[in-house]
Amino acid sequence: MSGLRGMLAQLQGVSCPVAWLCKGFEAGLTGQQGLENGLLGHEIYAQMTHTAQMAEIAEKSETTELTQLSLRCGVLSGPSFALEVARGQPTALVAASEHAAVRDALVQAFHSPVLRVYASDDLVGVEVGGAVKNVLAIATGLCDGLGKSGLGLNARAALITRGLAEMTRLGLALGAKTETFMGLSGLGDLVLTATGDLSRNRKVGLLLAQGNTLAQAVTSLGHVAEGVYCARTVSQRALSLGVDMPITQCVVQVLDGTVTPHQAVKLLMGRDATDEL
Repeated sequence: MSGLRGMLAQLQGVSCPVAWLCKGFEAGLTGQQGLENGLLGHEIYAQMTHTAQMAEIAEKSETTELTQLSLRCGVLSGPSFALEVARGQPTALVAASEHAAVRDALVQAFHSPVLRVYASDDLVGVEVGGAVKNVLAIATGLCDGLGKSGLGLNARAALITRGLAEMTRLGLALGAKTETFMGLSGLGDLVLTATGDLSRNRKVGLLLAQGNTLAQAVTSLGHVAEGVYCARTVSQRALSLGVDMPITQCVVQVLDGTVTPHQAVKLLMGRDATDEL
């Protein structure tokens, strides 16, 4: 996600549809107004396209108002460890865009006997699922890494289920559809990343639970664990929208070193009883 804005800048003026596969929120930017919330991929695209059009209007000294932008972008997401895709092992993904032509182009390009590609018009929901599941996978890694054999399967199931509820709440506040989070880019990607041995974000949680520092955990991976970089942004975005995400907040605290993994468990289990929402 840290490279998406720069890549889109290089693609300014391209007439064909643009799609990305990265999952996460762009890091928040510090400016005169303080810390700004990080953006999802489609929001970065919209911001850059709007800026470019405004600059063009100013250059041409036009006074007409901008019409509603029609973005021709999309995202390909879902439960997909890259290694298994490269090996040709069966995988299912979702191609999301507001535009049918973009969805159709992605399906036509990638659908194959070993790769099923479903279409969705819920670009927001697909991107939220792909971003938040990384943070929740860190939480699940922490859960499975504590003690001699983890906190147990009951705890893992509860964590994943309540994590899905957090993901859904944030998505709905951003304009997504509820049903998207029961699909490939929501529940599907969450289960894979939270439980799969190839998950880098889960591995970070396991290493932290074993007493490694965050720097040690990230260095040992040799790859990017996106949840480490977007956890704080997810939490800030939720806070700005009034969305309750206690698991995400605890992950941020553990990553920041303000609470230990064991203390995070006590914080979550010590919350007041409430209705299941």
